[in-house]
Amino acid sequence: MFENLSERLERSFKILKGEGKITEINVAETLKDVRRALLDADVNYKVAKQFTDTVKQKALGMNVLTAVKPSQLMVKIVHDELTELMGGKAAELKLESRPAIILMSGLQGSGKTTFTGKLAKLLKERQHKNPLLVACDVYRPAAIEQLKVVAQTVGVDVYTEDGNKNVVEIAQNAIRKAKQESYNVVIVDTAGRLAVDEEMMNEISNLKQAINPDETLFVVDSMTGQDAVNTAKEFNDRLDFDGVVLTKLDGDTRGGAALSIRTVVTKPIKFVGTGEKMEAIDVFHPERMADRILGMGDVVSLVERAQMQFDEEEAKKLEKKIRKNKFDFDDFMGQIQQIKKMGNIKDLAAMIPGVGKQIKDLDIDDNAFKGIEAIIQSMTPKERQNPDIINQSRKLRIARGSGTKLEDVNRLLKQFDQTRKMMKMVSGMGSSKMAQMAAAMKMRGGMPKM
Repeated sequence: MFENLSERLERSFKILKGEGKITEINVAETLKDVRRALLDADVNYKVAKQFTDTVKQKALGMNVLTAVKPSQLMVKIVHDELTELMGGKAAELKLESRPAIILMSGLQGSGKTTFTGKLAKLLKERQHKNPLLVACDVYRPAAIEQLKVVAQTVGVDVYTEDGNKNVVEIAQNAIRKAKQESYNVVIVDTAGRLAVDEEMMNEISNLKQAINPDETLFVVDSMTGQDAVNTAKEFNDRLDFDGVVLTKLDGDTRGGAALSIRTVVTKPIKFVGTGEKMEAIDVFHPERMADRILGMGDVVSLVERAQMQFDEEEAKKLEKKIRKNKFDFDDFMGQIQQIKKMGNIKDLAAMIPGVGKQIKDLDIDDNAFKGIEAIIQSMTPKERQNPDIINQSRKLRIARGSGTKLEDVNRLLKQFDQTRKMMKMVSGMGSSKMAQMAAAMKMRGGMPKM
């Protein structure tokens, strides 16, 4: 995501490198290139023009400090304006009612039902809510079954009424059930269509009026580019929704929707979907996204994802084992599983400042851990718990059993030994999370090539 835009913006700023001061001529040349980069990223033309005009005014109105180069100042101005363009700050869900009601809307194929499950999981795990999903897509074949599967995957309940086509009635009955029982959030999944039509808009408008939701969210596939912005405007004109959800931001999208939609519909982007897994959901932070667009990484989001996956009690147990030098391959495998839950590996690596640019042309497979897992799974329980007993004959057996080479097994054993020593050293600093993160980074930095 945003790789091409990041590259183009970096080239644009190079125009100012070596310049002693900002002038109307070199700013105009730089911003001409910036505008082209934004348009190539499928940003709305009016938004791109307004953006570059604002940057130009601010750049020409500033005196460049002796310690700051013109190119650095331009990056700062562009960063601030990108942040403002995308909303300025993160917009929280307003869930004040009991139960709080969230109405989901969007076109068919936007990932609405899947996102409904992701949101339920997020509210359950991060805010300790007890969500109830409501199946109000009564037209699409298997839509109700899909929601049931999603609900089961994230461990929440779903309300359905077989044979009932009255979505207002279904939603009201679900809300009544939530009030009577222990549900404090109701998420209503509605029908999508292949295009905006009157029947669809009337139905969801009537539903909104009947249940008076705390939040109405519009889910849109960011890969549809400028069409996503146009569709959002049509929905907003009828529904007056509270926020936007951008799905598939991990795909081959140029990012124009994320940069345009806030200006066009004047509603905040509240969440982004960053993959197919139920954990692949992030609160949208405009400043962090601006950091990533300008190649500055996003360490805060990376640490937040790590914290969500690492259990505090398990971390304490692990730290005790590390201190006693008892860290084994079972623990190592557990760390791999937690890292995999954090999301797309290339996306995670791009959050580290300076790394995104280095790996943009690399094909990092999400199955990159499979070779390591195969080797560990080919060990006996005794070998996993006591790696030091693995001699040459055991190595040969493990290689055969995992379908790898002897050198792959040797490489992993060497890396494991280095990781164990490093974790013991870091654990002496008194932070189990630091130890785990160090292990994660070490493991990613030198994985065997399978």
